[in-house]
Amino acid sequence: MFATSLANGLLILKSFRVGEPALGNLEFVERTGLSKATVSRLTYTLGELGFLKYDAEQRRYRLGSTTLAAGYPLLASLTIRQVARPFMKALADHVHGSVSLGMRDRTNMVYIETCRGHEAIAFRPDIGASLPLLTSAMGRAWLAGVDEEQRNRVLEQIQAEDPDAWKQYGRTMQESLRQHPAFGVCYSLGDWQQDVHAVAAPMQLIIDGEILVFNCGVPAVLLGKHSIETDIAPRLLEMVSNVERVYLAQQHDTH
Repeated sequence: MFATSLANGLLILKSFRVGEPALGNLEFVERTGLSKATVSRLTYTLGELGFLKYDAEQRRYRLGSTTLAAGYPLLASLTIRQVARPFMKALADHVHGSVSLGMRDRTNMVYIETCRGHEAIAFRPDIGASLPLLTSAMGRAWLAGVDEEQRNRVLEQIQAEDPDAWKQYGRTMQESLRQHPAFGVCYSLGDWQQDVHAVAAPMQLIIDGEILVFNCGVPAVLLGKHSIETDIAPRLLEMVSNVERVYLAQQHDTH
């Protein structure tokens, strides 16, 4: 049975955006569509539980430490992160970009691990950051890695939620998916962030029931001698293969 109160409380927590650390009840009302009375009740309850923290001076709420603590068991259980980290850092340093590992969150991907190269100043993703499935290389690679039924279900959701984005990027995304069987990767050449070129590949291993995806993003001004297709994509595929090999060996040793 669907728990409406719980769902509404989660809507409150999902209202926060990067660069907006504090929100007032009126902003929660606007972003959730809930009534003022419902929002007041939910923010008070979430505050008492530690998921929100009230700033009396600004009369606004910030995310509380309990929100962060709630996600830690998931991150800790994904031991693939520790296996992948040195491989990711080596590639990030080589291309002067960022290498990240992500999983799906509805119509977005969320970073669960990320490494930055020495000179990756302009492009700084972090753990917990989300990016759209439709326009990102990571999202397109996830779509390429799942079965057709699940892919179509998610694509229908994207079309319903953001028809304008679908109209603008749907064809590019479909072309990226068509290229995946031949090359093993998907690209986003400035579609998500105009000044960033990215390539991504899904893992062949299913980790805790999830299809995880590695991506490598490089600011266009830093690409230099590194071609996204002929240099970075093959290195990414080799990295994914190495991570899977080491992860399987560790799993075998622990059993």
